[in-house]
Amino acid sequence: MTTMELLQRAKGAKAAMALADSVTKNKALLAMADALERHSAQILAANALDLEAARGTVSDVMLDRLALSGSRIAGMAGGVREVAALPDPVGEVRERVERPNGLVIERTAVPMGVIAIIYESRPNVTSDAAALALKAGSACVLRCGKEAHRSAAAIVAALREGLSAAGLPQDALGLVEDITRASANELMCARGYVDLLIPRGGAGLIRACVDNATVPVLETGTGICHIYVDKEADQAMALDILENAKCSRPSVCNAAEVCLVHEAIAGEFLPKFRQRMVDDRREKGLPPVELRLDGKAAAVIDGVPAGERDFDTEFLNYIMAVGVVRDVDEAMAHIAAHSTGHSEAIVTADEGAAKRFLAGVDSAAVYWNASTRFTDGGEFSLGCEMGISTQKLHARGPLGLRELCTFKYVIRGGGQIR
Repeated sequence: MTTMELLQRAKGAKAAMALADSVTKNKALLAMADALERHSAQILAANALDLEAARGTVSDVMLDRLALSGSRIAGMAGGVREVAALPDPVGEVRERVERPNGLVIERTAVPMGVIAIIYESRPNVTSDAAALALKAGSACVLRCGKEAHRSAAAIVAALREGLSAAGLPQDALGLVEDITRASANELMCARGYVDLLIPRGGAGLIRACVDNATVPVLETGTGICHIYVDKEADQAMALDILENAKCSRPSVCNAAEVCLVHEAIAGEFLPKFRQRMVDDRREKGLPPVELRLDGKAAAVIDGVPAGERDFDTEFLNYIMAVGVVRDVDEAMAHIAAHSTGHSEAIVTADEGAAKRFLAGVDSAAVYWNASTRFTDGGEFSLGCEMGISTQKLHARGPLGLRELCTFKYVIRGGGQIR
């Protein structure tokens, strides 16, 4: 099926999705989750072929993003069930005004229509994106990277089976078959067919969509996330937060890429930091973190001198840029110059410094004494999320169900004329 045929079918299915009630949509989602588990063998077989083709062409960290297992498929099914359990945003009255002339005006949440998602090599995004779009009353067109296409096709086949079981049109969910750039360009320019395009992936993909799309784009951001260790930090807490934020899953967008340290504690803290992130991890048989150091940090500990672009790079690997700053204001200035507006954290016992940081840093999520890894729809009680928006219109941060709706004004009268 061509991409345009897929879009035409999705457009034809969007009215049925918009009219589907919560009971029907939830029935479909639960059937989709069951189908994922029932077809796990087929999904794993497809994923094995994707992994075999990718080995030797991508890093081990990126292979981990691509890999599925029985437990990961169970997690995907669990995520779909969590979305089913969430309140339905469609029809929610977000504002209500009764005018002096008796008109009642309600700003009411409604589906987007057809949501297209372009994403890279994370097969679990397939079920997350489909579940959220469908629960929000929209048809969904997916276009994944070539590395994950077999896996995504097997997942979509299972999900479409679940849709049918609930009496909803299978065409409300489709996967683009063409894995060349032409299909991505086609989605970007499908005016009249795509109501919202969401790119989810690396900086190149997102920039291509923002620069070239003629359909509305909701920009999800790359994550150059910072952790600033203030002079009043609990240093043991800071080390725990840094290791979690960098190493728990370095290939995701909420992983920390930059550590900034107050100059007053750099001489004491940085050797502990290197011990924890490099030496201790190596002794435990874990991947050590490569530290790329600015001049002040390099005067304290050993590491790789930071290159010109190291503070502007989303490494998605066991690599971290490290800098020393004078105070919280210089940390904030550094973040303003280098951040992608995703997630930043301060570790400090100084409430004044923390409040200054929280108010002054212009990112979608700002933390005080916590890991940036919490920037996630599930952790924010939104269910699985479509991505993390780093723009300011119309949604920011984790994109859950409410953010996947638009609105219309519904006005009730009794014969009023103007």
